[in-house]
Amino acid sequence: MSSEGKKLFNIIILGVSFMFIFTAFQSCGNIAQTVITNLNNTDFHGSGYTSMSIIYGVLSASNLISPSLVAIVGPQFSMVVSGVFYSLYIAVFIQPATWAFYTASVLIGIAAAVLWTAQGNCLTENSDENTIGRNSGIFWALLQFSLIFGNLYIYLAWQGKTHISESDRRTVFIALTVISLVGTVLFFLIRKQEDTKAPGDDDSTNEILGESSSARNKMMRAVAAFKKSITLSFTKEMLLLSVTTAYTGLVLTFFSGVYGTCIGAVNRFGSEEKSLIGLSGIFIGVGEILGGGIFGLLSKKSRSGRNPVVMLGILVHFIAFYLIFFNMPNDAPIAPMEGTDQVAYMIPSKEVAMLCSFLLGLGDSCFNTQLLSILGFLYSEDSAPAFAIFKFVQSICAAVAYFYSNYFLLQWQLLIMVLVGFFGTITFFTVEWGAAAALAARGSDYSSI
Repeated sequence: MSSEGKKLFNIIILGVSFMFIFTAFQSCGNIAQTVITNLNNTDFHGSGYTSMSIIYGVLSASNLISPSLVAIVGPQFSMVVSGVFYSLYIAVFIQPATWAFYTASVLIGIAAAVLWTAQGNCLTENSDENTIGRNSGIFWALLQFSLIFGNLYIYLAWQGKTHISESDRRTVFIALTVISLVGTVLFFLIRKQEDTKAPGDDDSTNEILGESSSARNKMMRAVAAFKKSITLSFTKEMLLLSVTTAYTGLVLTFFSGVYGTCIGAVNRFGSEEKSLIGLSGIFIGVGEILGGGIFGLLSKKSRSGRNPVVMLGILVHFIAFYLIFFNMPNDAPIAPMEGTDQVAYMIPSKEVAMLCSFLLGLGDSCFNTQLLSILGFLYSEDSAPAFAIFKFVQSICAAVAYFYSNYFLLQWQLLIMVLVGFFGTITFFTVEWGAAAALAARGSDYSSI
């Protein structure tokens, strides 16, 4: 196999591995609070929202040390070990214990930071300036298919069920654990690249992740990357983009955990209320894949910059929030095991609920593709620290959102997202206008961004 063929093979294996792992993990996240609600009359006293808050909080802090860990252990082994911890977290639900649940939440937070750092390293190692766009598109598409497959399984497995029995729970989570382990094993198929660089050649990725022969040098380079991240975090552009990034963290929490719980708590959906959680995830995935394909892979054909895509994203989300406010009972996020019989401003509609799922996914892809694009454009020389800051802010806000989801009614959660989304859109526009002005001053074509 040629060198290029081997690299493409590695990218496909990387994408398929992540697809399996996140098919299991995202399905777990969608149904965790619903399952836990059914366990609250036992000795188990955990909270799915609190667990996710811990995961994203630990993930945020771990982003500061993950480059050092990947540099010492290597990207392939880092992904394997991280995949094992993802599988252990899912396996906890087979026979839940409160202490194991929260301990696994801490461990998977660390594992997530390491996994995504190693993924970025692996993607870069197997790409060059001519193939990075194609390879990123392949990886993104394969990853987003995880939303389809996992939630389709939940939809079929829980169809017609109004209560999740112990047998149902064990069957689902044993299957999800196996799926996650399959993805972990696939990491072993990634083939190492031969080092074809001359001894004096420089490589920005190697600088950041510290791929030197000495562990001491690796740590020194990781510390340098950390210092660079601190410096970048206080620049005007990064502070403005942090508001937009914060919004993506809040939305991530809402569509990946809260909204599915709301759907599963509405008794007026009848025997379909639990299986609709999976169907909702499918529609979110369709929106993500459609948006990622149009605004990610086809972005080079746009001649009007990023602002129209972000504007579309916020409009789509505002429509979704408005419909959710009218369609979902206010107490749905914190409803007891019996669910809720309350009605909002209309009789709960399954069709409207699924439309909102699609809009949530589509709007999220609008924001994320454009954030990744503008970060790569503004910080092409310091991409690793810039993306570390992006993940740090997003994870912190996701953790905060999961925490308050334990207590806030639906209307307050929607209001918070509307306010942060409004200001996040304005700050994104400000940075984008500045980037366009800088390009114009250099005589470059705006469409090139």
